Amino acid sequence: MNQVIIDGESLTLGDVVNVAHQGYSVSIDPLATKRMQSSRQSIEKIIAHGETVYGVNTGFGKLSNIHISSNDLQELQLNLVLSHACGTGEFMPDPLVRVAMLLKANALCKGFSGTRPEIAVLLVEMLNRDIIPKIPVKGSVGASGDLAPLAHLTLVMLGLGEAAVDGKVFPGAKALERKSLHPITLQAKEGLAMLNGTQIMSAFAAEALVRAQNLVKTADIAGAITVESLLGTIVAFDERIQIARGFQDQIQVARNLRQLIAESEINASHANCGKVQDPYSSRCIPQVHGAVRQAIRFVTEVILTELNAATDNPLIFWEDGDVLSGGNFHGQPISLACDTLAIAVAQLANISERRLENLMDPHQSGLPPFLATRSGLNSGYMMAQVTAAALVSENKVLCHPASVDSIPTSANQEDFVSMGTHAARKALEVVENAETVIGIELLAGCQAIEFRQNLSAGKGTSVAYAAIREHISTLQHDRLMKNDIEKIIQLIKQNLVVHRVEAAIGSL
Repeated sequence: MNQVIIDGESLTLGDVVNVAHQGYSVSIDPLATKRMQSSRQSIEKIIAHGETVYGVNTGFGKLSNIHISSNDLQELQLNLVLSHACGTGEFMPDPLVRVAMLLKANALCKGFSGTRPEIAVLLVEMLNRDIIPKIPVKGSVGASGDLAPLAHLTLVMLGLGEAAVDGKVFPGAKALERKSLHPITLQAKEGLAMLNGTQIMSAFAAEALVRAQNLVKTADIAGAITVESLLGTIVAFDERIQIARGFQDQIQVARNLRQLIAESEINASHANCGKVQDPYSSRCIPQVHGAVRQAIRFVTEVILTELNAATDNPLIFWEDGDVLSGGNFHGQPISLACDTLAIAVAQLANISERRLENLMDPHQSGLPPFLATRSGLNSGYMMAQVTAAALVSENKVLCHPASVDSIPTSANQEDFVSMGTHAARKALEVVENAETVIGIELLAGCQAIEFRQNLSAGKGTSVAYAAIREHISTLQHDRLMKNDIEKIIQLIKQNLVVHRVEAAIGSL
Protein backbone atom coordinates (compact mmCIF):
# COMPACT_ATOMS: atom_id res chain seq x y z
CA MET A 1 0.00 0.00 0.00
CA ASN A 2 1.30 3.46 -0.90
CA GLN A 3 1.39 4.96 2.56
CA VAL A 4 3.73 6.99 4.75
CA ILE A 5 3.54 6.44 8.51
CA ILE A 6 4.64 9.46 10.55
CA ASP A 7 6.01 9.27 14.07
CA GLY A 8 7.96 12.52 14.41
CA GLU A 9 11.27 10.73 14.10
CA SER A 10 11.76 8.89 10.82
CA LEU A 11 10.43 10.97 7.92
CA THR A 12 12.68 10.80 4.85
CA LEU A 13 13.12 12.81 1.67
CA GLY A 14 11.63 9.87 -0.20
CA ASP A 15 8.52 10.10 1.99
CA VAL A 16 8.27 13.81 1.25
CA VAL A 17 8.46 13.20 -2.51
CA ASN A 18 5.88 10.42 -2.35
CA VAL A 19 3.37 12.54 -0.44
CA ALA A 20 4.02 15.66 -2.52
CA HIS A 21 4.02 14.16 -5.99
CA GLN A 22 2.90 10.53 -5.88
CA GLY A 23 -0.31 10.86 -3.88
CA TYR A 24 0.78 8.62 -1.00
CA SER A 25 -1.59 8.57 1.94
CA VAL A 26 -0.42 9.34 5.47
CA SER A 27 -1.14 7.69 8.81
CA ILE A 28 0.00 8.36 12.36
CA ASP A 29 1.99 5.84 14.37
CA PRO A 30 0.06 4.83 17.56
CA LEU A 31 3.12 5.62 19.70
CA ALA A 32 3.04 9.18 18.39
CA THR A 33 -0.59 9.44 19.38
CA LYS A 34 0.30 8.42 22.92
CA ARG A 35 3.05 11.05 23.06
CA MET A 36 0.63 13.74 21.92
CA GLN A 37 -1.88 12.65 24.56
CA SER A 38 0.75 12.83 27.30
CA SER A 39 1.93 16.22 26.06
CA ARG A 40 -1.63 17.52 26.06
CA GLN A 41 -2.21 16.31 29.61
CA SER A 42 0.69 18.54 30.69
CA ILE A 43 -1.06 21.56 29.21
CA GLU A 44 -4.33 20.68 30.91
CA LYS A 45 -2.53 20.44 34.26
CA ILE A 46 -0.99 23.87 33.76
CA ILE A 47 -4.40 25.37 33.12
CA ALA A 48 -5.98 23.55 36.03
CA HIS A 49 -3.26 24.71 38.45
CA GLY A 50 -3.48 28.31 37.29
CA GLU A 51 0.19 28.47 36.26
CA THR A 52 1.28 31.19 33.84
CA VAL A 53 3.03 29.78 30.75
CA TYR A 54 3.87 31.64 27.57
CA GLY A 55 1.53 30.83 24.70
CA VAL A 56 -0.85 28.91 26.91
CA ASN A 57 -2.39 31.73 28.92
CA THR A 58 -0.38 34.79 27.89
CA GLY A 59 -0.25 37.11 24.93
CA PHE A 60 2.32 36.57 22.20
CA GLY A 61 5.63 38.15 21.28
CA LYS A 62 5.93 41.59 22.88
CA LEU A 63 2.54 40.96 24.55
CA SER A 64 3.78 37.90 26.44
CA ASN A 65 3.63 39.76 29.77
CA ILE A 66 -0.17 39.98 29.57
CA HIS A 67 -1.98 37.18 31.40
CA ILE A 68 -5.10 35.78 29.74
CA SER A 69 -7.94 34.37 31.85
CA SER A 70 -8.96 30.75 31.41
CA ASN A 71 -12.32 31.86 29.99
CA ASP A 72 -10.58 33.52 27.03
CA LEU A 73 -8.09 30.81 26.03
CA GLN A 74 -10.03 29.58 22.99
CA GLU A 75 -10.55 33.11 21.75
CA LEU A 76 -6.85 33.80 22.30
CA GLN A 77 -5.87 30.98 19.94
CA LEU A 78 -8.44 31.97 17.31
CA ASN A 79 -7.34 35.61 17.44
CA LEU A 80 -3.72 34.51 17.02
CA VAL A 81 -4.51 32.70 13.78
CA LEU A 82 -6.71 35.47 12.41
CA SER A 83 -4.25 38.26 13.21
CA HIS A 84 -1.28 36.37 11.80
CA ALA A 85 -2.86 35.40 8.48
CA CYS A 86 -1.19 38.34 6.74
CA GLY A 87 0.39 36.53 3.79
CA THR A 88 0.57 38.05 0.35
CA GLY A 89 1.74 37.22 -3.15
CA GLU A 90 1.19 34.12 -5.25
CA PHE A 91 -0.07 30.92 -3.68
CA MET A 92 2.29 28.06 -2.86
CA PRO A 93 2.20 25.22 -5.38
CA ASP A 94 -0.13 22.46 -4.19
CA PRO A 95 2.61 19.80 -3.89
CA LEU A 96 4.58 22.06 -1.55
CA VAL A 97 1.50 22.74 0.56
CA ARG A 98 1.13 18.99 0.89
CA VAL A 99 4.73 18.84 2.14
CA ALA A 100 4.11 21.63 4.66
CA MET A 101 1.05 19.82 6.00
CA LEU A 102 3.01 16.57 6.25
CA LEU A 103 5.88 18.26 8.08
CA LYS A 104 3.57 20.06 10.50
CA ALA A 105 1.72 16.85 11.34
CA ASN A 106 5.05 15.07 11.79
CA ALA A 107 6.31 17.82 14.13
CA LEU A 108 3.17 17.53 16.26
CA CYS A 109 3.72 13.77 16.44
CA LYS A 110 6.96 14.34 18.34
CA GLY A 111 4.85 15.19 21.39
CA PHE A 112 6.55 18.45 22.33
CA SER A 113 3.76 20.80 21.24
CA GLY A 114 1.00 20.11 23.75
CA THR A 115 -1.66 19.68 21.08
CA ARG A 116 -4.47 17.15 21.14
CA PRO A 117 -3.98 14.24 18.70
CA GLU A 118 -7.08 15.53 16.90
CA ILE A 119 -5.05 18.40 15.42
CA ALA A 120 -2.56 16.09 13.71
CA VAL A 121 -5.38 13.75 12.69
CA LEU A 122 -7.27 16.54 10.95
CA LEU A 123 -4.13 17.60 9.10
CA VAL A 124 -3.57 14.03 7.93
CA GLU A 125 -7.20 13.60 6.90
CA MET A 126 -7.04 16.82 4.90
CA LEU A 127 -3.94 15.47 3.17
CA ASN A 128 -5.50 12.10 2.45
CA ARG A 129 -8.66 13.69 1.06
CA ASP A 130 -6.66 16.22 -0.96
CA ILE A 131 -7.88 19.40 0.74
CA ILE A 132 -5.09 21.87 -0.02
CA PRO A 133 -5.11 25.23 1.80
CA LYS A 134 -4.31 28.27 -0.33
CA ILE A 135 -1.18 29.77 1.24
CA PRO A 136 0.39 33.04 0.03
CA VAL A 137 4.16 32.59 -0.31
CA LYS A 138 5.21 35.98 1.05
CA GLY A 139 5.09 37.28 4.60
CA SER A 140 7.57 35.16 6.57
CA VAL A 141 10.90 36.39 7.93
CA GLY A 142 11.85 32.91 9.13
CA ALA A 143 11.37 33.48 12.89
CA SER A 144 9.26 32.68 14.84
CA GLY A 145 9.20 30.25 12.02
CA ASP A 146 6.73 30.72 9.18
CA LEU A 147 4.00 32.49 11.15
CA ALA A 148 1.95 34.13 8.40
CA PRO A 149 1.86 31.26 5.88
CA LEU A 150 1.21 28.66 8.59
CA ALA A 151 -1.67 30.83 9.82
CA HIS A 152 -3.23 30.53 6.35
CA LEU A 153 -2.80 26.75 6.54
CA THR A 154 -4.46 26.69 9.95
CA LEU A 155 -7.42 28.82 8.85
CA VAL A 156 -8.82 25.99 6.76
CA MET A 157 -8.77 23.65 9.74
CA LEU A 158 -11.04 26.18 11.48
CA GLY A 159 -13.43 26.35 8.53
CA LEU A 160 -11.96 29.69 7.44
CA GLY A 161 -9.64 30.75 4.64
CA GLU A 162 -9.67 28.95 1.31
CA ALA A 163 -8.66 25.53 0.05
CA ALA A 164 -8.44 23.73 -3.27
CA VAL A 165 -10.56 20.58 -3.61
CA ASP A 166 -10.81 18.60 -6.83
CA GLY A 167 -9.28 21.44 -8.80
CA LYS A 168 -11.61 24.15 -7.49
CA VAL A 169 -11.17 26.67 -4.69
CA PHE A 170 -13.73 26.80 -1.88
CA PRO A 171 -14.09 28.61 1.45
CA GLY A 172 -12.53 26.56 4.23
CA ALA A 173 -15.77 25.24 5.74
CA LYS A 174 -17.10 24.23 2.32
CA ALA A 175 -13.84 22.52 1.41
CA LEU A 176 -13.98 20.41 4.58
CA GLU A 177 -17.66 19.66 4.07
CA ARG A 178 -17.10 18.39 0.53
CA LYS A 179 -14.78 15.74 1.93
CA SER A 180 -16.93 14.92 4.99
CA LEU A 181 -14.68 16.66 7.51
CA HIS A 182 -15.57 19.22 10.17
CA PRO A 183 -13.78 22.33 11.42
CA ILE A 184 -11.94 22.11 14.70
CA THR A 185 -11.95 24.56 17.61
CA LEU A 186 -8.46 25.34 18.87
CA GLN A 187 -7.79 24.82 22.55
CA ALA A 188 -5.04 26.40 24.67
CA LYS A 189 -1.59 26.41 23.02
CA GLU A 190 -2.81 24.77 19.80
CA GLY A 191 -2.93 27.87 17.61
CA LEU A 192 0.61 28.78 18.63
CA ALA A 193 1.78 25.23 17.98
CA MET A 194 0.36 25.38 14.46
CA LEU A 195 1.94 28.75 13.66
CA ASN A 196 5.37 28.26 15.21
CA GLY A 197 7.62 26.18 12.98
CA THR A 198 9.74 26.03 9.84
CA GLN A 199 7.44 23.86 7.76
CA ILE A 200 6.96 26.32 4.87
CA MET A 201 10.64 27.03 4.33
CA SER A 202 11.39 23.33 4.81
CA ALA A 203 8.86 22.39 2.13
CA PHE A 204 10.56 24.67 -0.41
CA ALA A 205 13.98 23.50 0.75
CA ALA A 206 13.14 19.80 0.47
CA GLU A 207 11.77 20.25 -3.05
CA ALA A 208 14.83 22.20 -4.14
CA LEU A 209 17.17 19.65 -2.56
CA VAL A 210 15.60 16.58 -4.16
CA ARG A 211 15.65 18.19 -7.58
CA ALA A 212 19.25 19.32 -7.06
CA GLN A 213 20.26 15.77 -6.10
CA ASN A 214 18.84 14.58 -9.41
CA LEU A 215 20.29 17.50 -11.35
CA VAL A 216 23.92 16.83 -10.42
CA LYS A 217 23.62 13.46 -12.13
CA THR A 218 21.93 14.99 -15.15
CA ALA A 219 24.71 17.57 -15.31
CA ASP A 220 27.34 14.82 -15.44
CA ILE A 221 25.48 13.25 -18.37
CA ALA A 222 25.14 16.58 -20.18
CA GLY A 223 28.81 17.36 -19.60
CA ALA A 224 29.88 13.95 -20.91
CA ILE A 225 27.80 14.35 -24.08
CA THR A 226 29.28 17.81 -24.70
CA VAL A 227 32.87 16.76 -24.09
CA GLU A 228 32.37 13.79 -26.40
CA SER A 229 30.71 15.78 -29.18
CA LEU A 230 33.38 18.53 -28.94
CA LEU A 231 36.05 15.85 -29.45
CA GLY A 232 37.41 16.61 -26.01
CA THR A 233 39.99 14.49 -24.24
CA ILE A 234 39.16 12.25 -21.33
CA VAL A 235 42.71 12.44 -20.00
CA ALA A 236 41.57 15.13 -17.54
CA PHE A 237 39.22 12.56 -16.01
CA ASP A 238 41.97 10.05 -15.21
CA GLU A 239 41.45 8.74 -11.69
CA ARG A 240 45.05 9.44 -10.70
CA ILE A 241 44.51 13.18 -11.15
CA GLN A 242 41.47 13.13 -8.89
CA ILE A 243 43.08 10.98 -6.19
CA ALA A 244 46.04 13.36 -6.14
CA ARG A 245 43.69 16.04 -4.87
CA GLY A 246 41.61 13.80 -2.66
CA PHE A 247 38.01 15.05 -2.83
CA GLN A 248 35.71 12.02 -2.96
CA ASP A 249 32.97 13.79 -4.91
CA GLN A 250 35.48 14.91 -7.54
CA ILE A 251 36.68 11.31 -7.82
CA GLN A 252 33.08 10.14 -8.27
CA VAL A 253 32.28 12.68 -11.01
CA ALA A 254 35.41 11.76 -12.97
CA ARG A 255 34.47 8.10 -12.67
CA ASN A 256 30.99 8.94 -13.96
CA LEU A 257 32.44 10.74 -16.97
CA ARG A 258 34.76 7.86 -17.83
CA GLN A 259 31.89 5.37 -17.59
CA LEU A 260 29.57 7.56 -19.64
CA ILE A 261 32.07 8.00 -22.48
CA ALA A 262 33.50 4.45 -22.33
CA GLU A 263 33.53 2.55 -25.66
CA SER A 264 32.78 5.73 -27.61
CA GLU A 265 33.67 5.60 -31.30
CA ILE A 266 33.49 9.39 -31.34
CA ASN A 267 36.12 9.58 -28.63
CA ALA A 268 38.31 6.95 -30.29
CA SER A 269 38.15 8.77 -33.63
CA HIS A 270 40.47 11.56 -32.49
CA ALA A 271 42.88 9.54 -30.33
CA ASN A 272 45.97 10.93 -32.08
CA CYS A 273 44.75 14.43 -32.89
CA GLY A 274 47.47 16.10 -30.86
CA LYS A 275 45.00 18.10 -28.78
CA VAL A 276 46.39 18.54 -25.28
CA GLN A 277 43.94 20.57 -23.19
CA ASP A 278 40.27 21.50 -23.39
CA PRO A 279 38.62 24.68 -22.05
CA TYR A 280 38.02 24.69 -18.32
CA SER A 281 34.28 24.11 -18.74
CA SER A 282 35.09 20.64 -20.10
CA ARG A 283 38.40 19.88 -18.40
CA CYS A 284 37.31 20.90 -14.90
CA ILE A 285 33.92 19.15 -14.75
CA PRO A 286 35.09 16.81 -11.95
CA GLN A 287 36.33 19.71 -9.85
CA VAL A 288 33.23 21.88 -10.32
CA HIS A 289 30.51 19.22 -10.32
CA GLY A 290 32.29 17.50 -7.43
CA ALA A 291 32.27 20.67 -5.34
CA VAL A 292 28.55 21.05 -6.02
CA ARG A 293 27.94 17.50 -4.80
CA GLN A 294 29.93 18.26 -1.68
CA ALA A 295 27.73 21.28 -0.95
CA ILE A 296 24.58 19.26 -1.56
CA ARG A 297 25.69 16.65 0.97
CA PHE A 298 25.90 19.41 3.60
CA VAL A 299 22.44 20.68 2.65
CA THR A 300 21.04 17.14 2.77
CA GLU A 301 22.23 16.69 6.35
CA VAL A 302 20.53 19.92 7.42
CA ILE A 303 17.22 19.25 5.68
CA LEU A 304 16.98 15.64 6.85
CA THR A 305 17.43 16.85 10.43
CA GLU A 306 14.80 19.55 10.02
CA LEU A 307 12.22 17.13 8.58
CA ASN A 308 12.00 15.50 12.01
CA ALA A 309 12.68 18.52 14.20
CA ALA A 310 10.63 20.06 17.00
CA THR A 311 10.38 23.70 15.89
CA ASP A 312 7.59 24.87 18.19
CA ASN A 313 7.86 27.17 21.20
CA PRO A 314 7.47 26.64 24.07
CA LEU A 315 8.22 22.92 24.13
CA ILE A 316 6.45 20.54 26.49
CA PHE A 317 8.80 18.04 28.12
CA TRP A 318 5.98 16.06 29.66
CA GLU A 319 8.17 13.31 31.09
CA ASP A 320 9.98 15.91 33.20
CA GLY A 321 6.94 18.11 33.79
CA ASP A 322 8.75 21.10 32.27
CA VAL A 323 7.61 23.70 29.74
CA LEU A 324 10.62 25.48 28.25
CA SER A 325 10.75 28.51 25.99
CA GLY A 326 13.52 28.57 23.41
CA GLY A 327 14.16 29.35 19.77
CA ASN A 328 13.85 26.16 17.74
CA PHE A 329 11.56 28.02 15.36
CA HIS A 330 14.52 30.08 14.12
CA GLY A 331 15.22 29.23 10.50
CA GLN A 332 18.96 29.97 10.42
CA PRO A 333 20.03 26.37 9.63
CA ILE A 334 17.63 26.30 6.67
CA SER A 335 18.60 29.79 5.55
CA LEU A 336 22.32 29.03 5.42
CA ALA A 337 21.75 25.65 3.80
CA CYS A 338 19.47 27.04 1.10
CA ASP A 339 21.84 29.88 0.27
CA THR A 340 24.56 27.26 -0.08
CA LEU A 341 22.33 25.16 -2.28
CA ALA A 342 21.47 28.09 -4.53
CA ILE A 343 25.11 29.05 -5.01
CA ALA A 344 26.16 25.47 -5.69
CA VAL A 345 23.42 24.75 -8.22
CA ALA A 346 24.05 28.10 -9.93
CA GLN A 347 27.58 26.88 -10.60
CA LEU A 348 26.18 23.78 -12.33
CA ALA A 349 24.25 26.09 -14.65
CA ASN A 350 27.18 28.49 -15.10
CA ILE A 351 29.59 25.84 -16.33
CA SER A 352 26.87 24.18 -18.39
CA GLU A 353 26.18 27.42 -20.25
CA ARG A 354 29.90 27.79 -21.03
CA ARG A 355 30.01 24.29 -22.54
CA LEU A 356 26.86 25.17 -24.47
CA GLU A 357 28.56 28.29 -25.88
CA ASN A 358 31.47 26.15 -27.05
CA LEU A 359 28.99 23.99 -28.95
CA MET A 360 27.63 27.11 -30.65
CA ASP A 361 31.05 28.37 -31.78
CA PRO A 362 32.33 26.63 -34.96
CA HIS A 363 35.91 27.60 -34.07
CA GLN A 364 35.64 25.63 -30.83
CA SER A 365 33.44 22.79 -32.04
CA GLY A 366 34.39 22.27 -35.66
CA LEU A 367 30.66 21.94 -36.27
CA PRO A 368 28.18 24.13 -38.17
CA PRO A 369 27.45 27.46 -36.43
CA PHE A 370 24.80 27.06 -33.75
CA LEU A 371 24.49 23.37 -34.75
CA ALA A 372 22.12 24.35 -37.55
CA THR A 373 21.75 22.50 -40.82
CA ARG A 374 22.04 25.11 -43.58
CA SER A 375 23.23 27.76 -41.16
CA GLY A 376 21.91 31.18 -42.06
CA LEU A 377 18.63 29.90 -43.36
CA ASN A 378 18.31 28.17 -40.00
CA SER A 379 19.43 29.65 -36.68
CA GLY A 380 19.62 26.33 -34.83
CA TYR A 381 20.34 26.73 -31.12
CA MET A 382 21.40 30.38 -31.30
CA MET A 383 18.58 31.74 -29.15
CA ALA A 384 18.42 28.70 -26.91
CA GLN A 385 21.94 29.61 -25.80
CA VAL A 386 20.80 33.20 -25.21
CA THR A 387 17.98 31.87 -23.01
CA ALA A 388 20.53 29.85 -21.05
CA ALA A 389 22.72 32.94 -20.68
CA ALA A 390 19.73 34.94 -19.40
CA LEU A 391 18.96 32.28 -16.79
CA VAL A 392 22.50 31.99 -15.46
CA SER A 393 22.62 35.78 -15.10
CA GLU A 394 19.29 35.72 -13.29
CA ASN A 395 20.67 33.05 -10.97
CA LYS A 396 23.56 35.32 -10.05
CA VAL A 397 21.04 37.87 -8.78
CA LEU A 398 19.07 35.19 -6.94
CA CYS A 399 22.25 33.92 -5.26
CA HIS A 400 22.61 37.04 -3.14
CA PRO A 401 22.39 35.37 0.27
CA ALA A 402 19.21 35.83 2.27
CA SER A 403 20.88 34.42 5.38
CA VAL A 404 23.00 37.53 5.95
CA ASP A 405 19.90 39.71 6.21
CA SER A 406 17.78 40.43 9.26
CA ILE A 407 15.19 43.01 10.23
CA PRO A 408 13.74 43.52 13.72
CA THR A 409 10.05 42.76 14.18
CA SER A 410 7.47 42.61 16.97
CA ALA A 411 8.66 45.81 18.67
CA ASN A 412 12.21 44.41 18.84
CA GLN A 413 11.16 41.27 20.71
CA GLU A 414 12.03 39.33 17.56
CA ASP A 415 15.14 41.35 16.76
CA PHE A 416 17.20 38.85 14.75
CA VAL A 417 15.48 36.77 12.09
CA SER A 418 16.69 34.23 9.52
CA MET A 419 14.98 35.03 6.21
CA GLY A 420 14.92 31.27 5.80
CA THR A 421 11.80 31.27 3.67
CA HIS A 422 13.34 33.82 1.29
CA ALA A 423 16.41 31.59 0.99
CA ALA A 424 14.37 28.45 0.35
CA ARG A 425 12.15 30.06 -2.26
CA LYS A 426 15.19 31.49 -4.06
CA ALA A 427 16.98 28.16 -3.96
CA LEU A 428 14.07 26.44 -5.69
CA GLU A 429 13.98 29.15 -8.35
CA VAL A 430 17.71 28.71 -8.98
CA VAL A 431 17.22 24.95 -9.32
CA GLU A 432 14.40 25.47 -11.82
CA ASN A 433 16.58 27.81 -13.88
CA ALA A 434 19.48 25.36 -13.77
CA GLU A 435 17.23 22.53 -14.94
CA THR A 436 16.44 24.59 -18.03
CA VAL A 437 20.07 25.48 -18.74
CA ILE A 438 21.29 21.90 -18.41
CA GLY A 439 18.30 20.75 -20.47
CA ILE A 440 19.34 23.07 -23.29
CA GLU A 441 22.89 21.71 -23.09
CA LEU A 442 21.48 18.19 -23.45
CA LEU A 443 19.49 19.22 -26.52
CA ALA A 444 22.51 20.83 -28.13
CA GLY A 445 24.82 17.98 -27.21
CA CYS A 446 22.52 15.43 -28.80
CA GLN A 447 22.35 17.59 -31.93
CA ALA A 448 26.15 17.82 -32.02
CA ILE A 449 26.52 14.04 -31.83
CA GLU A 450 24.56 13.76 -35.06
CA PHE A 451 27.25 15.66 -36.96
CA ARG A 452 29.96 13.18 -35.95
CA GLN A 453 29.89 11.01 -39.08
CA ASN A 454 27.52 8.39 -37.69
CA LEU A 455 30.05 7.30 -35.07
CA SER A 456 28.48 5.74 -31.98
CA ALA A 457 28.49 7.56 -28.67
CA GLY A 458 29.72 6.17 -25.37
CA LYS A 459 28.26 3.41 -23.27
CA GLY A 460 26.30 5.85 -21.15
CA THR A 461 25.97 8.84 -23.44
CA SER A 462 24.40 6.69 -26.17
CA VAL A 463 21.70 5.60 -23.72
CA ALA A 464 21.02 9.21 -22.76
CA TYR A 465 20.90 10.21 -26.42
CA ALA A 466 18.40 7.44 -27.21
CA ALA A 467 16.20 8.33 -24.24
CA ILE A 468 16.03 11.96 -25.32
CA ARG A 469 15.41 11.10 -28.97
CA GLU A 470 12.37 9.05 -27.96
CA HIS A 471 10.72 12.35 -27.02
CA ILE A 472 12.56 15.05 -29.00
CA SER A 473 13.58 14.55 -32.63
CA THR A 474 16.69 15.85 -34.37
CA LEU A 475 16.53 19.53 -35.32
CA GLN A 476 16.47 19.26 -39.12
CA HIS A 477 14.96 22.72 -39.64
CA ASP A 478 14.14 25.60 -37.31
CA ARG A 479 10.99 24.96 -35.30
CA LEU A 480 9.36 26.26 -32.15
CA MET A 481 12.26 25.68 -29.77
CA LYS A 482 10.13 26.46 -26.72
CA ASN A 483 8.40 23.09 -27.14
CA ASP A 484 11.70 21.19 -27.17
CA ILE A 485 12.88 23.03 -24.07
CA GLU A 486 9.65 22.27 -22.20
CA LYS A 487 9.96 18.59 -23.11
CA ILE A 488 13.54 18.27 -21.92
CA ILE A 489 12.66 20.05 -18.66
CA GLN A 490 9.94 17.47 -18.04
CA LEU A 491 12.37 14.62 -18.74
CA ILE A 492 14.77 16.14 -16.21
CA LYS A 493 12.07 16.58 -13.57
CA GLN A 494 10.96 12.98 -14.10
CA ASN A 495 14.63 11.93 -13.85
CA LEU A 496 14.01 9.73 -16.88
CA VAL A 497 17.41 10.17 -18.53
CA VAL A 498 19.28 9.48 -15.29
CA HIS A 499 17.23 6.34 -14.61
CA ARG A 500 17.94 5.01 -18.11
CA VAL A 501 21.65 5.70 -17.86
CA GLU A 502 22.01 4.24 -14.37
CA ALA A 503 20.22 1.10 -15.50
CA ALA A 504 22.87 0.70 -18.20
CA ILE A 505 26.12 1.65 -16.43
CA GLY A 506 25.35 1.78 -12.70
CA SER A 507 24.78 4.52 -10.16
CA LEU A 508 26.17 7.95 -10.97
